[in-house]
Amino acid sequence: MSESGDIFHPPVVVRPPTRGARPYRRVEIYGRTVGRATGPQDVVELIRHAGVAEPDLDDPDLVAWRGGDRTVWEHPAGEG
Repeated sequence: MSESGDIFHPPVVVRPPTRGARPYRRVEIYGRTVGRATGPQDVVELIRHAGVAEPDLDDPDLVAWRGGDRTVWEHPAGEG
């Protein structure tokens, strides 16, 4: 395997929405779960708490969105 850093992982990962009446997305920073977000502002606050003053949620070098982008806050199958 190459050690040149060919595989890049952004420090923030926003996981897919959960199912149910009150869906949320788990937020991880450097592999550690730091909280649950119910909207983009929650993600911003979690990143600010980690030390980034003005996080850009559209920056792929900072945030990786799994299971949909910053506009997706419900599980694709809907409730249940």
